[in-house]
Amino acid sequence: MNHNAKSIRPFIGSKEFEISRSFYRDLGFEETTLGNNMSVFKTGEMAFYLQNAYVKDWVDNTMVFMEVDNADRFYNDLQALNLPDKYADVKLTPVRNESWGKECFLHDPSGILWHFGEFY
Repeated sequence: MNHNAKSIRPFIGSKEFEISRSFYRDLGFEETTLGNNMSVFKTGEMAFYLQNAYVKDWVDNTMVFMEVDNADRFYNDLQALNLPDKYADVKLTPVRNESWGKECFLHDPSGILWHFGEFY
């Protein structure tokens, strides 16, 4: 098969849609509202859809990996945002060194686990 794919855009859920929208804007994503129950959030060429939909088992098992150019710098930038102080249930985990590279973790207000990683 010959794919001419341009992007992959996952759909993620939210426990409290307005809080999640605010969180992702604070995280630095640009929001485009697609209706009362969905927005697309972009940074550069990457994007994802945030839905006003919550299924606990789905959200609790959703993970998104975003490759960054420098995991240590990205973690420091995340710390400066003070997101865990602004949003209940948000957790930021420091950078870990792995055999393949480095990554830090951020749980969003609904429980979505974001991996921000740098490959060696």
